[in-house]
Amino acid sequence: MKRIDFLNTPMDVATMDETVSHIEDKVAQGNFLQHVVVNVAKIVNMQKDQTLAESVKACDVINIDGMGVVFGARFLGYNIPERVAGVDLFHELLQMSARRNFPVFLLGATEEVVSKTNETVQTLYPDLRVAGINDGYFWDDEEAVVDKIRNSGAKLLFVAITSPKKENFINKWQDKLGVDFVMGVGGTFDVVAGKVNRAPKWMQNAGLEWFYRILQEPRRMWKRYLVTNSKFMWLLLKEKFSGK
Repeated sequence: MKRIDFLNTPMDVATMDETVSHIEDKVAQGNFLQHVVVNVAKIVNMQKDQTLAESVKACDVINIDGMGVVFGARFLGYNIPERVAGVDLFHELLQMSARRNFPVFLLGATEEVVSKTNETVQTLYPDLRVAGINDGYFWDDEEAVVDKIRNSGAKLLFVAITSPKKENFINKWQDKLGVDFVMGVGGTFDVVAGKVNRAPKWMQNAGLEWFYRILQEPRRMWKRYLVTNSKFMWLLLKEKFSGK
């Protein structure tokens, strides 16, 4: 897959099919693969959060998630065929894992949400082997959870914890997890469990998922998106007219 550097952030230019095929091959070969998706907020936060930046840059596959990043990269002249949304990639990889008999581990969210996610994905993919689950509130004993994952026999690990915690957790423990693939999936479990609704398809394609989130949780989200989107636009304009 072709890798570019966009606003000091490395990312892979790849379609969904190319990404799934690449991951499937690496898992089948037993080669460890660390995965992350980047969106507008993560790129903005990486400019000042050095630990987050190092965790993202250490990943083997860095997919473009948000349409804001797709539009921004195209604005700077990059040829980006499509985005690879984390929640969609999650489902594609579960389907692939069910077909290939790769056991998976679900880590993150509340106990209620991760349990509901487990029930839902096993209904959607009856042949899927879920080797284990654990909620995301384990910070007083991280090593015990790492041991649980390693002893489960899982080949793929999905981590539904907020940034930058999930990226830093994965980067810190990657050598002891015992899996062949690990991916941070953020709020995906909330979507799969039915706790949070995704934006309509037209809003996803138009890059307006952030606005849909504001409509759902205006008091909590409006300031976050106003700040990050404004900073992202400024970064784009500086890069566009910097003379590079």
